[in-house]
Amino acid sequence: MKFLLRIRYFTFLLCAIAMLVFASNPAYSQQKGLKDYYKNYFDIGVAIRPSELTNEDEAKLVTKQFSSITAENAMKMVSLQPRENRFFWKDADAIVDFAVKNKMKIRGHTLCWHTQAPGWMFKDSLGNDVSKEVLLQRLKTHINTVVSRYKGRIYAWDVVNEVVPDDSSLFRNSKWYQITGEDFIAKAFEYAHEADPNAILFYNDYNTEIPAKREKIYNMLKGLLAKGVPIHGVGLQGHWSVNNPSREELEKSIEMFSSLGLQIQITELDVSVYSGRQGGQIGNNQQVEKVVFTPEMEKMQMEKYKMIFDVFRKYRKEITGVTFWNLSDRYTWLNMRGRKNFPLLFNENLEPKKVYWEVVKF
Repeated sequence: MKFLLRIRYFTFLLCAIAMLVFASNPAYSQQKGLKDYYKNYFDIGVAIRPSELTNEDEAKLVTKQFSSITAENAMKMVSLQPRENRFFWKDADAIVDFAVKNKMKIRGHTLCWHTQAPGWMFKDSLGNDVSKEVLLQRLKTHINTVVSRYKGRIYAWDVVNEVVPDDSSLFRNSKWYQITGEDFIAKAFEYAHEADPNAILFYNDYNTEIPAKREKIYNMLKGLLAKGVPIHGVGLQGHWSVNNPSREELEKSIEMFSSLGLQIQITELDVSVYSGRQGGQIGNNQQVEKVVFTPEMEKMQMEKYKMIFDVFRKYRKEITGVTFWNLSDRYTWLNMRGRKNFPLLFNENLEPKKVYWEVVKF
């Protein structure tokens, strides 16, 4: 009998110790997700790929942590309409269906962009550039078809993406601009609004904290609004790094754009562990150089994320959503630039990094 009592005692003692260990480690005792910490501030979203919805662990992380979903690539023009009038809906539908099933919001990304636009959009049967009228009609057909399909389910769209360049020119010299001038910008918003009058329509761009570019975007939007173009918000992409942006420039951008009566969303947030500016750069599937996530990288990233979310909370009345660009360090578009990056809040094992706790500790 004494032997059995001792076994029970030691079993109880081990269980008690285990409970204390788990309770003292926030990574194990975590009950809330990012969306819960920020439920009184703004939506917290994530850009995903269809494959992550079929991976049980990744899908669970999505639903636990986030309240909103953006398709990383599945809703871009070339993905949806690779050939004229031949639409591919499978991947986009899967993302929308997943969000609806799990009662999550959906942001549409993106209806008009110079990158990932199919070549046929700009050419006739002989390979010559189409006329302005033809291109605008093709744009209208695409936007009307896509927005109408998801009307009532996608609450917001990045309508026009990255038309303001980093150099001194006012507009990017894309095929859209070469054929239509700046008219395609207003038309895209008008087409989207016609297709779904209740959708919130955003202009989306990177490097919005650089004063010269910010001023050009501000003036463009101010002019469009004066003409009655249905623009409702500005997407600050947020492809940042451990050394930019400064708090001062980030706050200035939020204040300037919100002064136009536009809501602000951070649409593609990540913080590279390398210095420099990450926005506007397209990666490729080159061999990724293996890199160790060092304590120095971790410290600098934690400081930057802490500052960023301090600012976001300060401007909670202006900001209506923050979306991370990719789910975890297991996969990120920044890896496609040739070296391993660690820009997100979850590591390759889908566990919260130390930086996660800096973001939710307020």
